[in-house]
Formats: sequence, C-alpha cells, structure tokens
Amino acid sequence: MERTTQLLPKTNLRSGLGALNTHPLNIRTAQVFFLVAPMKTLLIVAIALAVILAASQLWAHGQVRQTETLPYQVVKAYPDFEVRRYATANFITVTMAGDTYRANSGQGFRTLAGYIFGGNATGQKIAMTSPVEMEMDSTVTMKFMLPAAHDPKDLPAPNDAAVRFSTERERTLAAITFSGFANDERIVEYKDLLFAALQREGIAHTGQWSLLGYDPPYRLIGRRNEVVVEVLP
Repeated sequence: MERTTQLLPKTNLRSGLGALNTHPLNIRTAQVFFLVAPMKTLLIVAIALAVILAASQLWAHGQVRQTETLPYQVVKAYPDFEVRRYATANFITVTMAGDTYRANSGQGFRTLAGYIFGGNATGQKIAMTSPVEMEMDSTVTMKFMLPAAHDPKDLPAPNDAAVRFSTERERTLAAITFSGFANDERIVEYKDLLFAALQREGIAHTGQWSLLGYDPPYRLIGRRNEVVVEVLP
C-alpha cells in the first residue's frame, strides 16, 4: 500500500508563523523585555555609583579626621552658637582685593596651597591643616594654619611674594556652624544670625568676622562651615 505525506501549503505555514508573531501574549512579552532590560541596567549602574560615592565619602571623612586642626576650648555653649578660646597659632596668609567669597576663595587657596605643596625656596612640602580661614572685610585675607611642629622662622621663603607669615595671639571667638557648601548668600545669612544672637545675649564683639571652612571640595556629605567673630572681654 502506497503511503502519501500531506504537506501544508507554504502560504498556510507563513500565515501560521505570522499569527504566532502577532499573538497578543508574545507582543506583551517583547514589550516587557524591552522595558525591563534598560531598567535593570540603570539599576545596576545606580547601585555601582552609590557604592563608589559611599566609599569616596568614607575616604574623605577619614582624610578630614587625620588633618591637624586649630585647637580650641568651648567656654560656653548657647542654643545657636558657641564661645571658644583659641590658642596662639602661626599662619601663612594672602590678602586679596575684593570682598566676596566667590571672587577670592579659589585664588587664595591656590596661592597658599602653592606654598605648602613646594612653591618655596627649598621645595619643602608642608601638611595641610584645617580649617581654612577667610577674614572678610573690604579686602579678603585667607589663612592656612601652620602645623604645630613648624616654626615660621625655620620655614623657607615663599616663591610668591604675596604669601606672608603671621601669628595669631590667643583669642576668644563666637562661632556659629552651618553645613553644606558655602556661598556668599549663606555666609552673610549666618553672619547676621550670629551677630543677632550675640546682641540678644548682650555679648560685645569687634565686628571683624571670618569664615572657617573645614572640608576639602571632594567631601560632599557632612561638610562643616563656621562664621566666627572675636568677642570683647
């Protein structure tokens, strides 16, 4: 007996595949795939960036903790500010024209950093300290504290004649603290808050105030800034 095999017409096969490809369930599956795949990639990238950011900020925090800071003792703490006694300390300074943070912070930092990073007669490198002080007036004077181990008389002359040495006597300062990145608006805001608080408490001061910045620019979280003014006896 002769066996015969019946083949589907090609047109029917093609139409069957076409029906399969256009089935609503398959279309939905493809849509979900093309939506989920990029989202998973973005999630992985976001997690990786978060881990990198967290690691960098932990490192920055460690760097700040290892930096020598200007020593002080808290004389009295008020709700909005502290009165502190600061010990005598030596500084390198540079005075610049202009009276704003924005106009002078970058220039002042580059000038003083140039000295401690080897821009001096012998190429000597000196450790960075904290905080960086900016004395605000009709001109701006930026100050880096010299590490306690260094005597200014033994340090090499700066290559930049604008860099000077100075000694700050023991002094009593009122200090108000704020977080985040400093700018002229926030600095003046907190200066006004400090002056108002001092007036409310009946504490006289010289009116000569400064900004103290404690953190390197790569520290994004937990930044510390202060406005300080010298208190009269």
